[in-house]
Amino acid sequence: MLTLYDKINNDQVYVIAEMSANHGGSLDNALEIVRRSAEAGADCLKIQTYAADSLTIDCDNEYFRIKHGLWQGYKLYDLYTEAGTPYEWHEAIRSECEKCGIDFLSTPFSNRDADFLESIGSEAYKIASFELVDLPLIEYVAAKGKPMIISTGMASPEEMQDAIDACHSAGNERIVLLKCCSEYPAPWADMHLGNIPDMMRRFNLPIGLSDHSEGSLGAVVGVSLGACVVEKHVCLPGVESADSGFSMPIDEFAGMVKDVRNASLIARGPDYSLTPGEQAQTVFRRSIFAKADIARGEPFTEDNVCIIRPGDGMKPKYYKSILGKPSDRAYFRGEPIIGSN
Repeated sequence: MLTLYDKINNDQVYVIAEMSANHGGSLDNALEIVRRSAEAGADCLKIQTYAADSLTIDCDNEYFRIKHGLWQGYKLYDLYTEAGTPYEWHEAIRSECEKCGIDFLSTPFSNRDADFLESIGSEAYKIASFELVDLPLIEYVAAKGKPMIISTGMASPEEMQDAIDACHSAGNERIVLLKCCSEYPAPWADMHLGNIPDMMRRFNLPIGLSDHSEGSLGAVVGVSLGACVVEKHVCLPGVESADSGFSMPIDEFAGMVKDVRNASLIARGPDYSLTPGEQAQTVFRRSIFAKADIARGEPFTEDNVCIIRPGDGMKPKYYKSILGKPSDRAYFRGEPIIGSN
């Protein structure tokens, strides 16, 4: 059973390990990524569901050649053919997720892909940043009635709203948006994670982070700013793929999961109540004490009372108000002055 909203509703972070192309063409690698992600503490393993013709056409003119970045020189059709996860692997990957106690999630890139995922019992769907502008696809997937997790890389607020409206038009209100910088890897200066609290206010939806930056810092900052979902690409050591260049080695992923969960605890609030540990420390606060013996009826003065640690006496804010007033009892030097706190 999908744990996404259980986590969100309990103010916990839902962590997605994204496999994408990092199986490197091997089902054994794919299943190992599932197992290692579960061991690292992920809540979910995500793959991508497509054939090359789900995304583009087999064409070699200038429009279909990648001219810069990690995949420079690739023809789109060839890149997607190499990077895809075969449909026949899906059941095995989903079963391995179930065996390991984590959720299975995938990104469909066409109506056919969504129908296929529905046929194997998918409980939620992810929309990739590059597909956010494909409103007919979003409407079709949203009509399945399952939670929609939508990455927003490159999107303006108006385009984000269009995607939300497309879900609503299909009768689907269960939407999570992921802040995303669609650069691979994403430079920290380009991530603009300050958008997370703004997106929370604008859209009144759960907001997470699809993190393409190096290391754990982006995810930790994102959670500290309110992200309730973190998605991170993970890869196995020694396995090269189209996505391994910007993916986190699985050996580091457990540390990121721990950092993210601790960041979530640290960022909780507002809550101004004292913790049990703080309550125990209040004895070491300052309070008003007798620094000389004081007879009953003797006035309190700067010579016989002072503000010091520990905190067993009256609060310091009463110090000036008691000066010159007679004591209602005798005090020995080193006794706390008792009164109304």
